[in-house]
Amino acid sequence: MGFNQEFNLLLRARYPLIYIPTQEEERVEQAIAVCAQHLNNRLVYYWDFVDGYQGNPNDLGVGKRNPLQALEFLDRVSGAAIFVLRDFHRFLDDVAVARKLRNLGRALKAKPQNIVILAPDLHIPAGLSEVIHVVDFPLPGYEDIQAELTRLQQSTGSSLTPQALNELVRACQGLSLERIRRVLARAIATQGQVSAEDVDLILEEKQQSIRQTQILDFFPTQENMSDIGGLDQLKDWLLRRGGAFSEQARQYGLPHPRGLLLVGIQGTGKSLTAKAIAHHWHLPLLRLDVGRLFAGLVGESESRTRQMIQLAEALAPCVLWIDEIDKAFAGFEGRGDAGTSSRVFGTFITWLAEKTSPVFVVATANNIQRLPPEILRKGRFDEIFFVGLPTQQERQEIFEVQIQRLRPHNLQAYDIERLAAETPDFSGAEIEQSLIEAMHLGFSQNRDFTTDDILESASQIIPLARTAQDQVQMLQDWANSGKARLASRHSTLSWRIQRQMQQPD
Repeated sequence: MGFNQEFNLLLRARYPLIYIPTQEEERVEQAIAVCAQHLNNRLVYYWDFVDGYQGNPNDLGVGKRNPLQALEFLDRVSGAAIFVLRDFHRFLDDVAVARKLRNLGRALKAKPQNIVILAPDLHIPAGLSEVIHVVDFPLPGYEDIQAELTRLQQSTGSSLTPQALNELVRACQGLSLERIRRVLARAIATQGQVSAEDVDLILEEKQQSIRQTQILDFFPTQENMSDIGGLDQLKDWLLRRGGAFSEQARQYGLPHPRGLLLVGIQGTGKSLTAKAIAHHWHLPLLRLDVGRLFAGLVGESESRTRQMIQLAEALAPCVLWIDEIDKAFAGFEGRGDAGTSSRVFGTFITWLAEKTSPVFVVATANNIQRLPPEILRKGRFDEIFFVGLPTQQERQEIFEVQIQRLRPHNLQAYDIERLAAETPDFSGAEIEQSLIEAMHLGFSQNRDFTTDDILESASQIIPLARTAQDQVQMLQDWANSGKARLASRHSTLSWRIQRQMQQPD
């Protein structure tokens, strides 16, 4: 059910107090006006703290700087009406205002009148939670943006191909209509028309919009699947789903991919994989820091969680990357925060299970024991992959990828086979660090770094597989028990057996 249909239904059902949390004040007021017209041109009164009531000359300025008087004004109006109170959430904690709203909640049930509170965020005191009904106002969808772009084309004389129009609409998804108009006005001021080249401007505005939410980060990606050494089974799984977000996939009957959970040892390429997925599928990558969802005010954490979900779905199709989810929700049941963590977690996993939008969630975790069992239940993710320590063959691939990036024209000068053989237990991150140390060594002596420099640097590094041997073995045993799919075909042997095979006689 869309906003207009739901709001119209609430008006006809005589819901007395309706709360709409939105940043798009102008757009939601236009939608309210349309609904009022469908109800026999019901009168709409607008109030704000600075100017009081506006619109009707006889009531101009009533309730100016006086929220209680703004509510008392309703007693003077006898006919059908909608009273839109802007930013009224700031006054809900006042005892007199709250009591008057509760009294009006009773009285308006018998009248064709409704109070609508417009606010940029959700704030409802506990005493008013039973009388106020919250309605979400979504960001503009594909059809809304397409209509706006078509209008701009006609007004500026621009001519876009259907493909260019589709790309612009896709780029605009996730922005408010006001931001879309602003960034396109900038494009028109620059070149006199709207064109397909304006996608970069829109993406720049989108990054600014997401940055201001302080919940999600718009993460630029340049990583390719070829930048991942090893993990052949995981890469095959991802490559098969590359076209799953297309219209052809919908016609075929395929549902949108839900996401995957990557569990494994630190430094084995889980975060790199998230970036490579977004780049390979040509989708925006949004990074969620779960800690930002939690706020000090009552109800604000839940509001931020809903805002995160709404923003991610508005930007869909996209990849939502949640790094180290095990640390975010570890021990949430025992936190002394009056159940806030439990409610945030419940909202999040319910969305994971029930979402139909093309938001592909990539969550990473290092410690499986910290993960709540609810997150591992089938239906939250399409698949759970275990990313273990690379085998010798995979280390060879990692060295090749890293050296190719650093010395693309001098790869043959390095004995990659020897490097892989003499770095048992090294993760991808530790291999990268040994290369960086080797570069420092070579640079300090005014020469290029060599294979021996890399081996010398590697000898100074104690890999995590040795310092946290029990944890690594526990993860490997958990994966080998069949509770997760192995990201590499060569990871079927237990880690300890692999170590024994790799040790020199």
